Parts: sequence; C-alpha cells; structure tokens
Amino acid sequence: MGALILGLLLFLGMHSVRIVGEGWRTQVIAQRGANAWKGLYTVVSLVGFGLIIWGYGQARQAPQVLWASPLWTRHLAGLLMLLAMVLLVAAYVPGNQIKAKLHHPMVLAVKVWALAHLLANNTAADLLLFGSFLLWAALDFRSSRQRDRLGAVRYANGTPAATGITVLLGAALWAGLAFWAHLWLFGVRPFGST
Repeated sequence: MGALILGLLLFLGMHSVRIVGEGWRTQVIAQRGANAWKGLYTVVSLVGFGLIIWGYGQARQAPQVLWASPLWTRHLAGLLMLLAMVLLVAAYVPGNQIKAKLHHPMVLAVKVWALAHLLANNTAADLLLFGSFLLWAALDFRSSRQRDRLGAVRYANGTPAATGITVLLGAALWAGLAFWAHLWLFGVRPFGST
C-alpha cells in the first residue's frame, strides 16, 4: 500500500497547495512564471495519479476487508454517483444554475464520488483512497469558498436551458459509466456481481 499512500501524498498534496500554501504558490509563480508552475503541478499530479492507480490495483490483489457492505449500499452509491456526474458536468457547461448556486461543483462532485465509494466498498485500500479524497474535497471546498468571499467573487446567473443541458449530460455520463465504462476501466460492474 506504500505506492497508494505515496501517490495520494503527491496528488492530493499538489492539489492542496492553494489550501495550505497560497502565499508560497504565488511566490513560485512570481519567481518562475505561470508556465513553470503549471508544468510542476502537472508532472507531480500525473506521477501521483499513476501511483494511485498502480497502488490501488496492487492493494485490490490482497484486499483487507474492514466491514460487511450490504447490497443496498451499492444502490445508494449509484444514486449518489448520478448526482456526482451532474455536478461534474456543471463545472464545464457555461451558464448553468448549478454552478451559479454552488460555485465549485467540481469539488462537490469529488466529495459525492468519494462518499458514494466509501459507502459501497469495504477494504483498507478503499478507506484510504476514498477517505483521503473526501477529506481533501471538504477542505478544498471550504478554502475555495473563503477565497471567493475574500476576493468578492460573483458568479453569473445561470439559465434554465443550460441547467437542463447540464442535467441531461450528467445523466448520460452516469449511464455510460455505470453500465459500461466502469467495468471496462476498473473491472467492477456497479450494479452486477463483478
């Protein structure tokens, strides 16, 4: 599980710089430039992400089961994932009311995704992976909202049409992931026995 832990430290550590080190980030950008920062951010994040995937895959080979997961938790996770996918899409569809109201739907999507997977999974690796992302998302959402308040950030009002498109695209993404891509990508069928 060492690779998983190292990957989480690198990936979530780099994604936590604005939470714990905004001044240092600003200083690095001022000294080295925005492109150097983006390059460092990308490289460290990709290395961390690769280690997370590899380490989690290794941990799944010899799972340490911590509790029994009732079947209903999979169904609840499926519903939560529908919400997570709508939130994810809301981060990218311009002019939707979800982003106008929540301001940081991507981080909320990560939070809901992590909670859903914590409910449906029961191993030490699951607790480490999804628990870490849940904790990070909670801290990042709080930090992002504080930065918005300090910067007096205002979000444009959304339109019902853009919101409808957001919900439809989120539902389509959820269906594709739940009924096809999740098995192909992760070897697990969310609503099946695999």
